[in-house]
Parts: sequence; structure tokens; C-alpha cells
Amino acid sequence: MPHPPFREREEPPPPPPPLRVLVADDNPVVRAGLTAVLSALDDLTVVAEADDGRAAYEAAQRLRPDVILLDVRMPGIDGMAALPHLVRLAPVMMLTYSDEAEIVQEAVRLGAGGYLVHGEFTTAQLAQAVRDVGGGRPHFTPTATNALLAHIRGHATAHANPERPALPTHFLPKGLSRLQSPVGQSSKSRFQLSSREAEIMDLIASGMTNQQIAAVCFISEKTVKNHINRIFAKLHTTTRAQATAKWLGVARG
Repeated sequence: MPHPPFREREEPPPPPPPLRVLVADDNPVVRAGLTAVLSALDDLTVVAEADDGRAAYEAAQRLRPDVILLDVRMPGIDGMAALPHLVRLAPVMMLTYSDEAEIVQEAVRLGAGGYLVHGEFTTAQLAQAVRDVGGGRPHFTPTATNALLAHIRGHATAHANPERPALPTHFLPKGLSRLQSPVGQSSKSRFQLSSREAEIMDLIASGMTNQQIAAVCFISEKTVKNHINRIFAKLHTTTRAQATAKWLGVARG
């Protein structure tokens, strides 16, 4: 009986290198704890620690980490001041005790890919958040998510209930008073946008990227792009700037 042909057993592909993390926090105990937790995992490693924004930027320039964990309040150059410079070097996740809605919103506007508030996550959730942000997937703990949703709702309410006073009839040009005034109509009804499209258009107008919109709306980036294509068609625009101008009422048409 002939022997079956010899087949060399295929070796499994090697695991990807661990994500390289930079931890920036002025509290040495917090830094040490984060370093110990993350470095104990096979797929994560802390390559540097920093105690303020300047040290974080210098380390990030030198080491080019895959993810930066950044505290908001630090002496010298704090996290918010360093954030717009750090996001050019690596994805940044805010990891802080600061849960003020204005700070969360500003961090997202400046490019943060995630926002974790201490006390709202386990060590396993922290590790997953680092993986998510390193892979381009935003990650927010509940307080940060609620702050963003409150901002969205407030922005939407401002558009739905404009407070521009109508001109008295005697100030209108002859014949204009017979035309139906658009004041009081929401942008949603004027452009025939669905509730979801109006919500996404509010986020576009606030300066959010597709990735950030996907995170706060709990949908995929592909779905966001599909919504944006429909929004552009309804607004007869081709760019975010044009759409925002029309949505906010600062463009003709």
C-alpha cells in the first residue's frame, strides 16, 4: 500500500506585535498602575510614561506609539493643550477623572478617538478600549457618551426652534408679506431629512468626523457614509462645508 504523500505542516502565522502605548498622567501612582495593567497583556505594552503634555509630545515624537493615553489636567502643558499636537502622531484616548460635558465635547472636537472616565471601566474594558482606539474604533465610557448625546440634542433643538424674530410686516418690501415665511420651519422639514439624517447633519455641522459620528450614533462608518450621501443629495451639495452652510442657514439655496 503506497504511503500518502508527505505534507509539511503549515505553521500558524506569528501573532501581530503588541500595541505600543504611551501613558501621560501627572499622578505617578496612576501611571504605574496603568503601566502594570497594560504591560501584563500579551498584545499591549507601555513604551513610555510622561507627566505632562510637553513630555508626552516629546516621547511621542521619538517613539511613535500606536496609542496615547492622555490625562486632561496636568501641570505645565495639560492634556487639552497637547491634544491637537498629539493626534498628529498617534490615536489619542483621554483617560481622566474629568467628566465635565464641555471637556468631553472639546476633546472630541480636537480629535480624541476615545474618552474614558476613571471609575467607569474595568481593567478588561480599559484594555479593549486601547485596542479599539489603536484600531481606529472610537471608545467612550457612559459619562462621555451622555455628554456627546446631550450636545447633539441641544444642537438639534437649536436648529428645530430658531429664535430669529420675524420682521414686522410694515418693514417688508411690497408684496413680500404675502409670501410664506420660512422662519419657524426646521432644517429637517425644509430639506426633507429623516430624523437620523438630521441628527447626523447636526454632528457634521458640529465638526465631527465620520468615525466620531459612528461612535456616538452606534452605527458603522459605512452606514454614516450612506447617510451623508443621501444628505448631500437632498441639500444639493457635494462637500461637508457646503452642507453645513446650508444647514445653518448661511448659504443661499
